[in-house]
Amino acid sequence: MSHADRRNRSKTPEVLIVDDEDDIRELIELSLIRLGLACDATGTVTDAKALLADKPYRLCLTDMRLPDGDGLDLVEHIQVEHPGLPVAVITAYGSMDAAIRALKGGAFDFVSKPIELKALRELVSHALRLDGQDEAPSAGGKSLIGRSAAVAQLRTQIAKLARNQAPVFIHGESGTGKEVIARLIHEQGPRAAAPFVPVNCGAISPELMESEFFGHRKGSFTGASTDKEGLFQAARGGTLFLDEVGELPLGMQVKLLRAIQERAVRPVGAHAEESVDVRILSASHRDLAQLVDQGKFRQDLFYRINVITLRSTPLRERPEDIPELARHILGKLAAREGGAVRTLDRSALDYLATHPLPGNVRELENLLERACALADSDVVRLEDLDSGDARQAGPGAAQAAVVAAVTRPDGGAADAAQLRLSVDDDAGERASVLRMLEETHWNRSEAARRLGMTLRQLRYRLQKWGVE
Repeated sequence: MSHADRRNRSKTPEVLIVDDEDDIRELIELSLIRLGLACDATGTVTDAKALLADKPYRLCLTDMRLPDGDGLDLVEHIQVEHPGLPVAVITAYGSMDAAIRALKGGAFDFVSKPIELKALRELVSHALRLDGQDEAPSAGGKSLIGRSAAVAQLRTQIAKLARNQAPVFIHGESGTGKEVIARLIHEQGPRAAAPFVPVNCGAISPELMESEFFGHRKGSFTGASTDKEGLFQAARGGTLFLDEVGELPLGMQVKLLRAIQERAVRPVGAHAEESVDVRILSASHRDLAQLVDQGKFRQDLFYRINVITLRSTPLRERPEDIPELARHILGKLAAREGGAVRTLDRSALDYLATHPLPGNVRELENLLERACALADSDVVRLEDLDSGDARQAGPGAAQAAVVAAVTRPDGGAADAAQLRLSVDDDAGERASVLRMLEETHWNRSEAARRLGMTLRQLRYRLQKWGVE
């Protein structure tokens, strides 16, 4: 044994290795000593519990099958008696069911026999990075806004899941912040310094999907003029977020399942697989279990990515969070535009609290952005929200346009009925506004006056429609 090895053995042990096979224990111990880590090693659950009670460790590695118990027993013991200590399990090759049970039970990660030293070193490296990560960063400047019980529970779940490597499936309606949740899991975990790579599975052409995910080699198909890395390689060491995973075609699901299980990908045109170290998070607004029943989603892939499920709660189930969300969004808009932070009057707040907001946070952001463009003061009123429902609830800007836009430059009456019919139709409103601009020879101030809106409101519409 070298002097460095003896020195490491004399250090306070940082890793506990539990395996009843002498050669496996020695292989792991020698590998970790080369990483500068001191180890304790034992072969039974009883001895492991005694060592855990006697010494503080930074990581525990345990085999699943032990002479006096099961590795899952030790995982459960550590969850109760030593919370915060990451524990990884060693499983037999092909025992994915056992690995998934361990992850569901709270294990940090797993490694399969025969143990690949590279995979072992990566696992240990990620686990030890958990030390000192009590500070929870926001996800790329975003965070979960709200004080409802649903948001508080979600924050707790995120903090817990950030400390392991289990695949997480996030289910929820569009606009509920599924990517924000995924980013928070990534940025509060040991992979925070590595890339977070989001991909919308429904936005990739099926013909290009394999190349996009796994990369390709030069000359592998027409147009492949250079080697190209795929999304798995781009996320190496970090997290790959598969948004709208339910949109993947069945053929790609098979290849994705193999990549996840083997932790390796084969680029298009390559002869061999290459290992990739990524954590998989996925999301969908669709019910994957229902898709499985319909034969549109593979059950084995569903089982693999759905180890842990999180639900992103729609706004209609937490209306008490809307005022705080609105203040946050208005603050962001003011910072972006460089103006004063607007506030909502009581009628606007009451409307938002009772409006169903089927688009959730995304719809709320769009409503408030439009309202800020239409508002004449620093206070956003009901009519500034300018939605169909808001117009019915009170005299909005678009209704005013119907009432006012009845006079042409030649003194004739405008087709008020047509304008009234078109006010709830964006295309119709656009046609009406453009017709008025033509009639006023593109005098925007005069057109805005005749349409019953402010010049700012008219400019907002023209900008939205891309009209110069």
